[in-house]
Amino acid sequence: MGQVLHGSATTTHAVRKAIQRSQASVVELAEQYNLNPKTVRKWRKRHSVKDQPMGPKDPRSTVLSPEEEAACVAFRRHTLLPLDDCLFALQASIPHLTRSSLHRLFQRHGISRLPDTDGNRRKKKFRAYPIGYFHIDIAEVRTDEGKLHMFVAIDRTSKVAFVELHERATRTVAKDFLERLVEAVPYTVHTVLTDNGTQFTTPGNKASAAGDIREALDRGEPFRAHAFECACAIHRIDHRLTKPNHPWTNGQVERMNRTLKEATVQRYHYESHDRLKAHLATFVDAYNFAKRLKTLKGLTPFEFVNQRWTDQEERSTVNPNHHFPGLNT
Repeated sequence: MGQVLHGSATTTHAVRKAIQRSQASVVELAEQYNLNPKTVRKWRKRHSVKDQPMGPKDPRSTVLSPEEEAACVAFRRHTLLPLDDCLFALQASIPHLTRSSLHRLFQRHGISRLPDTDGNRRKKKFRAYPIGYFHIDIAEVRTDEGKLHMFVAIDRTSKVAFVELHERATRTVAKDFLERLVEAVPYTVHTVLTDNGTQFTTPGNKASAAGDIREALDRGEPFRAHAFECACAIHRIDHRLTKPNHPWTNGQVERMNRTLKEATVQRYHYESHDRLKAHLATFVDAYNFAKRLKTLKGLTPFEFVNQRWTDQEERSTVNPNHHFPGLNT
């Protein structure tokens, strides 16, 4: 079996055993093996020929107290969240916690790697878009009063979410949802991606007619059009459709649908539509203004929008600071 030696080692296991068995003096052994006398004395005192760890005997953090270490370890083991999510959640109560100190802490306790539940799946990289590219979809939820249609829109870049509940899912409702989305976000909506449902396009269409409608509007010609596509044309929004039977193309909003359901109807019982609407509105506000996302490098969606307002002010319609809850300071 091969020997694993320290990078600066000047002796092998065989030389160390020979030093321990030899009756010669330290000076003679140092000359024989071309070693420092201190090295000879060290190996004569030891009963093993293996390198010993040179780090601290009791490893501990220089940043965290024992109580804070215990809290971090318990949080990781209980939640099984990724490193960055643990960091964002724990920094609220431990402000001096850093990513590197938390990573070293998890390594010392053997919990730096989470169990592989998804296999070695390769992550897809999407083309970068400026803020204003929204994925839109509809999902069904239920309360004791019956069924509701949940209209969901999420920005591909900033991850800002906009959600409404309606008793019907018609073309007019979809058009009004888009109008309120354009009014709600503090920047220009330049592209929307939807499926080919009847709420978003004429049945059978493989591509949106919003571009043709916009040309007819510019020429002042009369036309008949789908309500949602007409709203896209009026606001000069590029309307794109996913391929039929390809829901993964619109995966961001599909994942948001699942997140919203897991936080509401799959976890709680609602006696009325109003209770679900109130809880859903609270969750979406918490997501937009308080949820720190790894994909945004620890920023919340509206903190990211505020950062982009300083870098790309031409895309903003109003100062996004006015959309934050609470006093403007």
